[in-house]
Amino acid sequence: MLLLAVTKGKTLLLLLPKLKVLTTSASMLVSVAAYSIIWGWRFAVGFVVLLLVHEMGHVIALRREGIPASAPMFIPFLGAVVAARSLGDNALAEARVGLAGPILGTLGTALVAVAAIATGSDFLQALAFVGFFLNLFNLAPVLPLDGGRAMAAMAPWMWFVGFGVLLGATFAFPNPVMILILLLGGMETWRRWKLRRDGGDAQAAYYRVPPRSRLAVAAVYVGLIVILALGMDATYLERDL
Repeated sequence: MLLLAVTKGKTLLLLLPKLKVLTTSASMLVSVAAYSIIWGWRFAVGFVVLLLVHEMGHVIALRREGIPASAPMFIPFLGAVVAARSLGDNALAEARVGLAGPILGTLGTALVAVAAIATGSDFLQALAFVGFFLNLFNLAPVLPLDGGRAMAAMAPWMWFVGFGVLLGATFAFPNPVMILILLLGGMETWRRWKLRRDGGDAQAAYYRVPPRSRLAVAAVYVGLIVILALGMDATYLERDL
């Protein structure tokens, strides 16, 4: 009986990575099906692949920080998430993890843009535009978006500025996704700010970032915004309505 249990346990351990891959694949297929309702299956596949590239940036960065990270899990109309026990030992590591998604996502989208130019494909050009927008939106200085992670190392007070801008944008252009991000962002911003205020020396150490590193994060952050904005401008397609 014990031998049978051990054998089953080993089998489960061997199958676990495959189960994770199957779970990720299944969530990708569900997302493709959901986005297909709006854009058609070809564009949906391309969009989900760009989401995967973006999320793999976070996975790679987390593992470089020595933090086990799950494979990306896709949530229709909300993007994708990666599960990890933390985002790093300090705010600088959190910023590296946060910015890794837009960095790899921008590179992946740039390849699509180059292919669009080489082939003259409006389809690829439109896909590149959406990819650039996706990564730019994620750089908004709002928790739990990637830009909010970067602000942990640059200027945590910007969380409130970003939340205020998001609040105004949600009132001006209300939609379920914006409302959900607003709710999550509000709770996370308050939690992080309260923890930072009451956390004592441990929290002070977490947010202690050398000026040179702070400047490097700011340079990457601003550089990504400029590149993505230029990418959106270059791939914008006029549409006849």
